[in-house]
Amino acid sequence: MLVILPLLVIGAGAVVMWLGRGATRDASESMARHALVAQAADIQHDVAFALDQADPLLTALRPLAQGAYPREEFALRLRDYVVGRPGIANVSVAFPNGLMRGTFVDTRTGQLDVQESQVTDHGTERVNFAFDDGGVHEVSRETNTYDARTRPHYQMAVAAKQRVWMPPRTFFTSHKTGITLTEPVFGSDGSLRAVTTVDFDVSALSSFIERPPFESARTIVFASDGTILAFPQAPLPPAATRENRLLRHEDFADPALEALFAELGTKPQANEQRFLTVHASDGDYLVSLAPVGGKRAGIAAPLDWYLATLVPERVLLGPTKRLELQSLFASGGALAIAVGVALMFAWNLVRMRRAVGAARAAARTAEERAKELGSYRLVEKVGGGGMGDVWRAEHRLLARQAAIKLVRAEALRDPAVAPKVRERFRREAQTLASMRSRNTIALYDYGATDDGTFFYVMELLDGVDLDKLVRQHGPLPAARVIHLLVQACHSLAEAHDAGLLHRDIKPANLVTCRAADEVDVLKVLDFGIVHTMTDPLAAVEAVLPRPSKELSTAERLTREGAVVGTPGYIAPEAAFADAIDGRADLYSLACVGWWLLTASEVFPRGDDDEVVLAHAKQPPPELRPLVKAWLPDALEKVVFECLAKRPEQRPRDARALARALRAIEIPADHAWTEGHAQAWWQEHRPAQDRGAPAMPPAADSVSRVLVPQLVEPPAPKLPADAPTQVERRSERALRRD
Repeated sequence: MLVILPLLVIGAGAVVMWLGRGATRDASESMARHALVAQAADIQHDVAFALDQADPLLTALRPLAQGAYPREEFALRLRDYVVGRPGIANVSVAFPNGLMRGTFVDTRTGQLDVQESQVTDHGTERVNFAFDDGGVHEVSRETNTYDARTRPHYQMAVAAKQRVWMPPRTFFTSHKTGITLTEPVFGSDGSLRAVTTVDFDVSALSSFIERPPFESARTIVFASDGTILAFPQAPLPPAATRENRLLRHEDFADPALEALFAELGTKPQANEQRFLTVHASDGDYLVSLAPVGGKRAGIAAPLDWYLATLVPERVLLGPTKRLELQSLFASGGALAIAVGVALMFAWNLVRMRRAVGAARAAARTAEERAKELGSYRLVEKVGGGGMGDVWRAEHRLLARQAAIKLVRAEALRDPAVAPKVRERFRREAQTLASMRSRNTIALYDYGATDDGTFFYVMELLDGVDLDKLVRQHGPLPAARVIHLLVQACHSLAEAHDAGLLHRDIKPANLVTCRAADEVDVLKVLDFGIVHTMTDPLAAVEAVLPRPSKELSTAERLTREGAVVGTPGYIAPEAAFADAIDGRADLYSLACVGWWLLTASEVFPRGDDDEVVLAHAKQPPPELRPLVKAWLPDALEKVVFECLAKRPEQRPRDARALARALRAIEIPADHAWTEGHAQAWWQEHRPAQDRGAPAMPPAADSVSRVLVPQLVEPPAPKLPADAPTQVERRSERALRRD
């Protein structure tokens, strides 16, 4: 270990450095090539766009050739033709009588001005005009020998008698290289009226010519004969100002430029963009060479121009050199760490090997034990929450599938409360197991493992809860609502006879399912906050003190620990934490009926406290306007009787409510028959029914069966049937006590 590990680190460092150097160099060069390709494409687009303006601009200048415009209007029009048009340096109109009007750039201010020159017997008188907010005003006068009629562009246009592009030339004032499009304008009688001219500055045809894509890079535009048309990164050589001629690469005395043209020879021969490496006296360069696209107006052949961008290789290798330096420091540190780690490994190697063997054996044993829970084998975890998990399980001998809810031992950390909860868990499990109603979910077994984990074994359900049913399919027919509510009454009647109140009747806790060949069989789930009617407040009095004084209505509704249930379905007496009996569950069941008929709650959800207060104080709204289908008067009456604020005004018990529901006369055309139910289930079979059966309530529901009002699940995202805000207040109060 002392030898091999340091050698491995050194070898790995060398390999990483070598690979990193190559990868960085390749990445840098690839990035440069992509940038140069994009630059060439942009310049080609800009040059073509700029030159395409020449044709319409000369057409726009024709009216000015008539010579009838006043001087001020003429000057404004000329200026407007130049401003905002990329690449255009000047425009001018020259008349046969020696008058010339055109634009020029004032070398002192850099502003675009207008000139007017007239040839006289005493020379050419030139007047310069500038622009301000007030219009055009004269700024200077001078006399020179300039005569536009003697210039090449004038004579070429007259000789050609049509629009003609001139070869590249040097502008007289700026000494920059440009090209010119000129056109003679003739009158109706065939006489020459004027010659219009548009001058293009090659270096201004595209902003990308002046702005290279990399630091220290140089961009050159040149013709196929070697004439340099634009080289904005270099100062103008003296020959440009002294001789006023076109420039060649020799005039710049640039080593990279000399190396490039030596590599290219007399002709670039580049029909598409290509890359090459040139070796200059000041270093190596990556060169992008591309033809400049675009065609000049009136000429079918493309421009014989080329774009070359020279990038110093040291710019590309900068990241590579930095990587090499950083790799050296990192490798030295890694080597020092490797020596220390090697010492530790050599000392602990044997002990670690023994520990790993023991851990593997223990893990195999624990895995086998974890898969067994009494007579049941855990098959698949299907849900989980803050206090436990839900598993699909199978009886080892009977091969019967079941749902097992586990509540971990660490959920009962409070030693003062845990014994009471265990005892209550035992009594409630025995009571629920003794219930025989087919409309109550069956409890097969319960117990605790060696590590203190509680578990319920319950039947698997093949169906969908009423909350999801309405959300997916909308309100239910009144006859089907009656059918489902009657079954819920059967379960509640048996529970109430046993002295148990559910206290959390809501659509999510009622599941309509398939049972063998039968359909629409309702199951009541989650007796998680159940308590006995003989001692209505025993569930909270064991851990909560009674109030020492009479509280106001608002205080009683919001006092921590006083309310248990779901706000949208809570009875008024439960909201006030008064003594309750089975009629509180009937109130909640009426709220469920309201949901099934209207797809909305009695008091639509807002703040939980506001909803609880509405159930306690406000009369319910009218039901019939909310129901779009057939609604028997008797059903509406039964719902409102169950929603009475005072328990004594409601039906006496669940059996009385069931009788009232069964007594409702339903016409044959609105009846919910076995055939209707079978057809509905055949068409709308729940998704989980096609694969795995639907599960009973999720793990957080189980947690409320096992340890109600004790532990608030820490998970930030709770399932749909997790404890509500009102229930969590009870939990916090109990935990504080």
